[in-house]
Amino acid sequence: MADHVDRLVKQWGAERPDLDVSPMEVIGRLKRLTYLVEAELKRNFATHGLDAPSFDVLATLRRSGPPYRLTPTGLMRTAMVTSGAISQRLDRLEARGLVTRTPSGSDGRSRDVELTPEGRALVDRALPDHLATERRLLAGLDEPQTEALIDALRTLLASLGDSPE
Repeated sequence: MADHVDRLVKQWGAERPDLDVSPMEVIGRLKRLTYLVEAELKRNFATHGLDAPSFDVLATLRRSGPPYRLTPTGLMRTAMVTSGAISQRLDRLEARGLVTRTPSGSDGRSRDVELTPEGRALVDRALPDHLATERRLLAGLDEPQTEALIDALRTLLASLGDSPE
């Protein structure tokens, strides 16, 4: 079973036989997977009036547990959004009544971000659909393949310095 990347590798092999293009076998596929997965997730989030970064902020607050409150710095560390996107994202979510920002009890200069009941209800509705979409996207792999992929990706991420802290 050949894919798009096989064609590219074959073309490079013909044009530049002096180069080892095997890294393209992995990176090219990761890039294509990212494109395909993001398109599917975007469609799913749109059905809930969300985009991926907004969902990530709401989901981060939700999984933090009661009182579903974090500092903006805490959000940046645990959400899958960049630091530059946090402020803009929070402005939009606050305008929609999905989060509130209040002065921090521990640092008067900082403001905590808290999930509102409306934000919690939205993320609780969106999460099952999100998981079903992810499950559908992984349906081409059996359980051992999925576990092997999880292990390989975890190892690769760790080797690149991606750690939870």
